[in-house]
Amino acid sequence: MDYREALTAYASAFIDELTKVNVKHAVVSPGSRSTPLALLLAKHTGIKVHINVDERSAGFFALGLAKALKEPVALLCTSGTAAANYYPAVIEASYSRVPLIVLTADRPHELREVGAPQAIDQIHLYGKHVKWFAEMAIPEKNEEVVRYARTVGARAVATAKQTPAGPVHLNFPLREPLVPYMEDPELFKYGTRWNDRVVAVSNGKKQLEEMQYNQIALLLQNKQKGLIVCGYIDEDFTDEICALSNKLGYPILADPLSQLRSGSHDKTNILDTYDTFLRFSNITEDLKPDVIVRFGAMPISKSLTQFLKKQSNAQHIVVDGGSGWREPTGVATEVIYCDEALFCKGVLEKIERFNEHEWLHKWIDINGMTKSGLNFIRDDDSFNEGKLVSVMQDFMPEDSTLFVGNSMPIRDVDTFFHNQEKMINIYANRGANGIDGLVSTALGISSVKKDAVLLLGDLSFFHDMNGLLSAKMNGQDLIIVIVNNDGGGIFSFLPQSSEKEYFEQLFGTPHGLDFSHAIEMYGGKYHKARSWKDFGTQFKQCFHQKGLQVIEVNTDREENVIKHRELWDIVAREINLARGNGENENP
Repeated sequence: MDYREALTAYASAFIDELTKVNVKHAVVSPGSRSTPLALLLAKHTGIKVHINVDERSAGFFALGLAKALKEPVALLCTSGTAAANYYPAVIEASYSRVPLIVLTADRPHELREVGAPQAIDQIHLYGKHVKWFAEMAIPEKNEEVVRYARTVGARAVATAKQTPAGPVHLNFPLREPLVPYMEDPELFKYGTRWNDRVVAVSNGKKQLEEMQYNQIALLLQNKQKGLIVCGYIDEDFTDEICALSNKLGYPILADPLSQLRSGSHDKTNILDTYDTFLRFSNITEDLKPDVIVRFGAMPISKSLTQFLKKQSNAQHIVVDGGSGWREPTGVATEVIYCDEALFCKGVLEKIERFNEHEWLHKWIDINGMTKSGLNFIRDDDSFNEGKLVSVMQDFMPEDSTLFVGNSMPIRDVDTFFHNQEKMINIYANRGANGIDGLVSTALGISSVKKDAVLLLGDLSFFHDMNGLLSAKMNGQDLIIVIVNNDGGGIFSFLPQSSEKEYFEQLFGTPHGLDFSHAIEMYGGKYHKARSWKDFGTQFKQCFHQKGLQVIEVNTDREENVIKHRELWDIVAREINLARGNGENENP
């Protein structure tokens, strides 16, 4: 038996097992050492292969795919620094709980640490940022090793999916020749002699005992002043959490990534402007809760985080179906490892009566006053980054998708994306909160989601212009709205903005780039908005066109800070007047 026969049996069995455990997509970057896996991925009819030349972009593209699909995606590259370029996306996948199957080809053991080209130490390359690492065996054709390849494939996918989901890393040492027998009649059948797949792995959801539900229900039922806080969560439990809110009389402070702010469900108790009104200490003084129940990742809002930290006398319950530790406030009194939907159902069944809703109405009223004040931004005729979110929300169609860049865009979405009946799915890379890989992540999402829009800043766009090649090569549809304030806009809101002598050099970092040339190079359509009417016309048209479409909106960093602060003053004045308090407190 020659080595090619062993390679063919071993590698094809592994690829086939991935499909049997429902891996349907693979992102592949070209390279020599990864040849056998790449060829067999392309050959197998059960997997769709997405080619992405730049490994750094490829990693984020796979991240976006997996995020949108809510299922594992395979990611393949050759040996050497190609694998190192996956690191930022692997880190983001780890912290945002996205399942990836990272496959790295490697030199065989005899070519390691001897000066061979494209050979680096790939053992545990991603450290603690993967849930599981395995150094694969050298390919052999015997039944035991072939079935081992299948077993590792099944185990890798099960591990990536198991809550909390995340990336796994399999490293394949491969000898030459690297081309398998592609016409082998037994291709993809090796190792399936007795059953269709080697091993079935089942993942269950965490559940509490009945006594625990009774205790929690009794606690919550006796606390009239409670809050429900929802951050990003990859499970849909809208009906369950709304029912719990109604019975307890607790408002839901819903992060935009919770997906609770849009859709046809009842949003009476869902608050969407807390990031603004929690800035005012004279208002928060009257909103101290006795108990807080938090689901999902920590919300975007800094003012909410600060508010929660101050509630040292309240009981803080953190519910996490992924058994992690999402508790940066340091004030949690109880962490409960239970599936979020099952928790809501279990507690709801044990609550015997409806709570009074006076507390709830107080929060709803303040939320309404705040929204009234924030809507003054729509009267601004000049380009304003906050108004941009409101205008985009108006024009996006039903069941569209908005992927939001970090820094100021995600904060403006938190402030200005308000409750609505249309379903707009909102995504962001909030695991590590970085600005790298955003274009590629959005393209990964757009490959499976229709009417996808990416909203990001100019520096974020610059960081991942390489990602645009995927749109050109694969003919993908994506609408990109670039907020160009010629630098790092978020730093203008931070204390270092007072250091005028060094601010522009170290933080503002103006670049003066004309992005139209890059868009043209990648075959996209570019438009610079001249007015709000012009933006609206162009943005609406984009949803009826194909390919890459980019609209640039130019804003001024310093003016943006002034307008945000003026708006906060307006909101504070509106609330104080409505409450009969003449004082106006700056946030």
